Amino acid sequence: MWVKPRQRFLWATKKLIPIKANAPLAAILSATLWGAERQEIAMNVADVMTSPVISVTPTTTVAEAAQLMLQHRISGLPVVDAGGTVVGIVTEGDLLRRTETGTERQRPRWLEFLVSPGRLADDYAHAHARWVGEAMSTDIIAVTPQDDLAQAVRLMERRHVKRLPVIDAGRLVGIVSRANLVRALVQNIPQPEGTGVVSDDATIRARIREQIDAQPWGPRASVDVRVENGVVELFGSITDERERNALKVLAENVAGVKEVRDRLVWVDAVSGYVIPQPPADAA
Repeated sequence: MWVKPRQRFLWATKKLIPIKANAPLAAILSATLWGAERQEIAMNVADVMTSPVISVTPTTTVAEAAQLMLQHRISGLPVVDAGGTVVGIVTEGDLLRRTETGTERQRPRWLEFLVSPGRLADDYAHAHARWVGEAMSTDIIAVTPQDDLAQAVRLMERRHVKRLPVIDAGRLVGIVSRANLVRALVQNIPQPEGTGVVSDDATIRARIREQIDAQPWGPRASVDVRVENGVVELFGSITDERERNALKVLAENVAGVKEVRDRLVWVDAVSGYVIPQPPADAA
């Protein structure tokens, strides 16, 4: 018999949302686009979520849930009760350790004495469960349609989850997943502005310098920028190899830039040893 997990209500984003005790509440993302100047477009969960949602109930069999995942090419399903309230979520991860596939968790006998009986019992239940209510995760981390996407992304990263149920007035109204975020990215990436954009070299150089100065990591004093006919050359030194790629990306996103050539050298901050750029991309 499946027993509904005990829940409490916690405040998040000024809304009352049901969530299992000790689980942090959900939040969201904002899409950042680049053109001649940087623009920020605020997006809400409602803008990208999938709705209606394919869901299951606690009395759905594990076999049926697995078949739904395969059929719809998704990796997780919200679990709702008869009233439409989210009571859990079942994912591919919940079905990895199964006795049918011989992947049930096995521990050395001596280690079992160090693991709590409750943990061993939970492992057994997941490996042999026949109903979704016995195998699902009950830590419900959810967002609302009004939440912005930046918080949701932070929540996904912090809790290492791939999807978040979207709950409004206590009922499941959608789901936002990594795939939804990638789809939003594709829809909002602007077309390259280098072609057909008329910008003189002095303006391009000034904009690149402004962007470098605006970045907290920007090597303002050690990097020089030269521009000729829209072709940018980066000279100077960096103290972290990751700055090389970031500077190239920064320059490429300035309107009017046709090409970026890297002439930077890496100076080890500890030894002072100069490591020149390999000549593979020499123009």
